[in-house]
Parts: sequence; C-alpha cells; structure tokens
Amino acid sequence: MLRPLTKTPREYNPLLLAYLGDAVYEIFIRHHLVARGIARPQDLQKEASKFVSALAQAKVYKAIENDLTEEERDILRRGRNAKSGSVPKNAKVTDYRQSTGLEALMGYLYLKKDEQRLHELMNSAIEIVEKGYKKND
Repeated sequence: MLRPLTKTPREYNPLLLAYLGDAVYEIFIRHHLVARGIARPQDLQKEASKFVSALAQAKVYKAIENDLTEEERDILRRGRNAKSGSVPKNAKVTDYRQSTGLEALMGYLYLKKDEQRLHELMNSAIEIVEKGYKKND
C-alpha cells in the first residue's frame, strides 16, 4: 500500500511533480504503444521516443495550454519556470522547460488522483503527437 501524502499536491516542488509526471507520461505512452500491437522492444523504444522527447512534449504543451483550467495553467507555468540545473544536449532550453511544465502537470494530476482529467490530457497528448503538430509550430 502506498503511504499517504504529507502535503497537498499543490504544495510539492514543481520539479518533484515533473519527476513523477515523467513516469506517469511514460507509462501512458508505453500502454498506448503495446495496445497498438507493437511488441518488439527496439520498436517500442523507437516509437516511444517520438512521444517523450522534449520537442514532442513542448508541442503538446503549446497545443493544450489554452484549454487548461487556471489551476492547471499555474502548475504548467511553475513547472516550466523551475530551474532544474541541467538541459539535455539534444533539446532547446525552451522545449526542455515546456516539457518539464507538462510533466509537472501530469505529476500534479496523478497526486491529486484526478484520473479522468489525466486520461483526458494524455489522450490529447497522444493524438497531438500522432497527428503531427502543425498549429503554432
């Protein structure tokens, strides 16, 4: 059994929310890919990288930010503005920060136990990446 939280989800550091959100995002993507019938590990990894890269997550961030509640936008902003101290060598700083914001939001929704909204936003994220992001690119 999981231990109960010692704070409300909003009280956690945005980088901690992003840490959890990264795992949540990844499990949704892995589930999606397995459900699509992809079975070979190398194919799963190749396909997953299309969804979980900083660039792909930044595109999702831009596509959904205007459809979020004020509370969700605040978490997104806090995650985006958090100083992590490092940026992957294959990502622009702005993309990396926006992807951190998106992951913070997913971590927040997970801790808040808002499964319906988490599923809604993850379905949107998957659709955005699969269709290819065109608007505000």
